[in-house]
Amino acid sequence: MANLAQSKKRARQGEKSRQRNASARSMMRTYIKRTIAAIDSGDKDAAQSAYKQASPILDRMARKGLIHMNKAARQKSRLNSRIKSM
Repeated sequence: MANLAQSKKRARQGEKSRQRNASARSMMRTYIKRTIAAIDSGDKDAAQSAYKQASPILDRMARKGLIHMNKAARQKSRLNSRIKSM
């Protein structure tokens, strides 16, 4: 456990950051799951609409450092290719 004032503060900040990151990661995963569900249902218009909502979320999470830029690009690419192959 932290003893010094600075280390106590860093522990508090770290906990806030962890909760913020967990919330953002959950939101990102929800948008991806919505897109996959639309793809699995076979509705191309719904899939494209869900993809358009998920794409900027992935970009934002990559910009904030929650996920790597390449991971965001890979996920967007895979979702888009699945939509195009419908």
